[in-house]
Amino acid sequence: MKTLYASDLDGTLLRSNETLSPYTCATINALVEKGMLFSYATARSYVTASRVTRELTARIPLIVYNGTFIIDNVTGKVLHAQAFDCDVCAVLDDLLSQEVYPIVYAMIDGKETFTYVDQCCTAGMRHFVDSRKDDPRKRPVDDASRLYDGAAFYITCVDEESKLKPLYQKYREICHCVYHVDIYTRTRWLEMMPKGATKANAIRHLQRMLECDRLVVFGDGKNDIEMFQIADVSCAMENGEQELKAVASSVIGSNDQDGVAQWLDEHVREEE
Repeated sequence: MKTLYASDLDGTLLRSNETLSPYTCATINALVEKGMLFSYATARSYVTASRVTRELTARIPLIVYNGTFIIDNVTGKVLHAQAFDCDVCAVLDDLLSQEVYPIVYAMIDGKETFTYVDQCCTAGMRHFVDSRKDDPRKRPVDDASRLYDGAAFYITCVDEESKLKPLYQKYREICHCVYHVDIYTRTRWLEMMPKGATKANAIRHLQRMLECDRLVVFGDGKNDIEMFQIADVSCAMENGEQELKAVASSVIGSNDQDGVAQWLDEHVREEE
């Protein structure tokens, strides 16, 4: 039986300081060397996910932007992508009319970018962009009309609950929306992506690509529920959301206790 192991990153594989422990790296690398098929499914971009996982040796495709893209981890090539089937310009019109200034991820002239109106950043947005000082995708602009440039594939809003919750209610049936509290800054985020862009859909696609008939997943947040529902084995982190724990096969150690690596070290060796 061929098994795919897929883990969320933030709050799951990564510690609270956004790093991988030496034990987690050594354990996963050793198991991958022996043949374990390990990937991750994250809301992060390939750029930021690659930076925090650079010590891992997984060489199979990775799922980024909450399932919007599947990326070849060796070449960086996009293997599978979801596109908006709604009118993104109309969505942006609506956001701006309510004084919500989003971060818009788009392909512009063949390059991945994220565009934001610099003088309209909320505190949460400012923390986000400042933490990506050397990111080549950064595209601060002065004019909100520039948010419409290129082919958008992901929209992030970081603002007050009074603004974001009604937008989530309005668009959750039109787009795939993730409305949550950021685990690092405790700010409210609304992430909007193509309707078919989910971790679950991307993992199913990756399973078919790799011809795996069994799926084991790890996560901590509500946006991991759908991938838990399709898995044969699902492990929620001790630090995870209660809603996720309620649908998990088991609850394992926290992200700061190397919960994923501890579980893999015990159970993958048992399978061998």
